[in-house]
Amino acid sequence: MRGGMLESPNYIHVAVGILMQENGDILLARRPEGKPYAGYWEFPGGKVEPNEAIFAALQREFLEELGITIEQAAPWCCVEYVYPHAHVRLHFYIARQWRGQPQSLEGQAFAWQGRVQVEPLLPATIPLLADLDALRYSN
Repeated sequence: MRGGMLESPNYIHVAVGILMQENGDILLARRPEGKPYAGYWEFPGGKVEPNEAIFAALQREFLEELGITIEQAAPWCCVEYVYPHAHVRLHFYIARQWRGQPQSLEGQAFAWQGRVQVEPLLPATIPLLADLDALRYSN
């Protein structure tokens, strides 16, 4: 990685945001029809474009998909996952400061969750939930 820009032909970089409210609730979105894993729940985000910084991609995706402006977000973790359709590197950010309310701009459902109860979850998301719960409920 150079200057926040990513270069790798081996996998697709994806910026993923975990919107977290003061009470610890997090936002999950349901993948719309026509996309791989349609109907599965995930943390919102999307592909990092060539020569785009990860945080800039996160901001762009949230504005395009949900009408939210991410003001600040902290890098949380990075996970590689091989799906049948793509090898991805997921860059997770936790955002506690944003402007706007989520809107369904791409026809997707979304839900604020305390303990995550929506199903099915995107496979790359499942192993992170215990660590995320520890972070959310450690106080």
